[in-house]
Amino acid sequence: MSKTTHILLAEDDDNLGLLLQTYLKSKGFEVDLVRDGKTAFERFNERKYDFCLFDVMMPVMDGFTLAKEIREIDRKVPILFLTAKGLKEDKLEGFALGADDYLTKPFSMEELLARITAILRRIETPKDENGSIVLVGKIAFEPELRILHLQDGDKKLTTKENQLLTMLVKNQNEILDRQATLRAIWGDDNYFNGRSMDVYIAKLRKLLKEDEAIEIMNVHGKGFKFMVK
Repeated sequence: MSKTTHILLAEDDDNLGLLLQTYLKSKGFEVDLVRDGKTAFERFNERKYDFCLFDVMMPVMDGFTLAKEIREIDRKVPILFLTAKGLKEDKLEGFALGADDYLTKPFSMEELLARITAILRRIETPKDENGSIVLVGKIAFEPELRILHLQDGDKKLTTKENQLLTMLVKNQNEILDRQATLRAIWGDDNYFNGRSMDVYIAKLRKLLKEDEAIEIMNVHGKGFKFMVK
């Protein structure tokens, strides 16, 4: 990355908070650690952050409330929730509030780093001077609006189609790791999510076939490679 990514970390467990801060700093991030949601919101208003990492269960103000408050003033800053809860309803609530990802404790530091890196790559997708359109071969793509401008009309992508295409474009001519992509978009790299991703890849190939120069290759045992010939 061209600049240091500044992370706001809100975690009320002192040991885990310091462990996360130390690890992320060792990976080149700048990390401000706070221990409750109210302090996190005050800190967010004091300076600019590139990424938010929030525990859900915190004193004074919980992570969901904190995210809701932040989304009122900043619709784009990435938010990743950390929680001991694994309930589907909690995950849905988090995503409804504008979360980019959700990681259930306990988790490995390597997985956390992979999630953060994947989210940052998605939001750093190259854009034109208007900040909205990416050329995918000859096809115009607006990731923020989830729209592909095709010859037979505009196509509104689903959230997962949009995330997957964004990651493919960002990693053009490089192998996009299958497991890392599943974890970043589906939250788990299990067999059933893998089958779902294969369906989405097939859908994207069908949508992009009007430009014969575009190819999404399967790389056996590794993942996919997006190329424009």
